[in-house]
Amino acid sequence: MQLFYNSDITKNTTQITFDKIESKHIVRVLRKKEDDTLNITNGKGFLFEAKINIANDKKCIAEIISVTEKSKLWDYYLHVAIAPTKNNDRFEWFLEKATEIGIDEITPIICQNSERRIVKLERFEKIIQSAMKQSLKFTLPKLNLPIKFNEFINLDFDGKVCIAHCEDVKQKKNLKSIIHPSEKTTILIGPEGDFSSQEIKKSLTKNCIPISLGESRLRTETAGLVAVNLVSFVNG
Repeated sequence: MQLFYNSDITKNTTQITFDKIESKHIVRVLRKKEDDTLNITNGKGFLFEAKINIANDKKCIAEIISVTEKSKLWDYYLHVAIAPTKNNDRFEWFLEKATEIGIDEITPIICQNSERRIVKLERFEKIIQSAMKQSLKFTLPKLNLPIKFNEFINLDFDGKVCIAHCEDVKQKKNLKSIIHPSEKTTILIGPEGDFSSQEIKKSLTKNCIPISLGESRLRTETAGLVAVNLVSFVNG
């Protein structure tokens, strides 16, 4: 299945007009013609089947002929708050792979040891959209605005909140041992230089559970993906 994304479609939409970039891709690259069908999602759990009425590479127009509500492929809710990496490609890799596996919400957090404090949300959003389409998912993960750690940790959270850090403390638990199926979980992943001692102490006052992701010292983006995969595995 070739899946397209358009956030503006609703259950009541009868016709969709693609922009120049999508129109060119549909008509010139995919060589779609009039009366060919397209599969489209709005990222909100719906699959729309559309028939091309006008196959123009500058303005492709299609008629919606069916709407199907698609259940999310996982029944848990996973929110990962992760520090953007110095190398932008590594963070983009995390976004892509986490979306492919299954994630609901992502928040870039700016920490004391963060080497990157400015992020390109528009590009990140496109990478998430592409990964959703490639992996044939119909629910788009929510990408939040960047937020400083001290502001994020003071928010109100539903469900379990965990923080993965590298300090050697006795109370750290293995993530796999504390995750339960179908629950809501927020996991904090720090920057290349790890969370600062102050940030770790602050998280403990907010009842965050300190966790380990294994014996190896992991890069930020690897740690994020390991966390996503462990939650998916426990719920598998």
